[in-house]
Amino acid sequence: MRLKNNQSGFTLIELVMIIVILGILAAVAIPKYQDLSSEAKQAAARSSLGSLRSGITIFYANEAVTNGTAVWPTITQLSTSGTVMAQALPKNPYQLSTNAPDSVVTGVTKGVIVGSRGGWAYNATTGELWPNTSNNGDPSVTENEW
Repeated sequence: MRLKNNQSGFTLIELVMIIVILGILAAVAIPKYQDLSSEAKQAAARSSLGSLRSGITIFYANEAVTNGTAVWPTITQLSTSGTVMAQALPKNPYQLSTNAPDSVVTGVTKGVIVGSRGGWAYNATTGELWPNTSNNGDPSVTENEW
């Protein structure tokens, strides 16, 4: 009597080919993911800047209407929730979390980084606001774009 040998499974060559194919897919997918991460940071920074600048402009207009004299908010007013912004200041996505990405420092020249702390630089005499960080190696963002 003969026994039928029904062995099923993958050969070593088939397993190696699958590992090679997965490696190639990973090599293609990783750069795409890095581009998405960079684009997300850039979009978050632009969104935060837009909302902060809008709040500052509304404060300026309200001061002109209610007091007859338009003044830009101070850093203290800008940092206090409910004065200029209804909620806490958004974080600068390019600033390290250990360097207070949701705080504001006094800025003088737009685009110039002040110290190493503070997510946003603000010039209270002109109402200008910009990220207080470089683009952290993101080549798609130049400091003049802010």
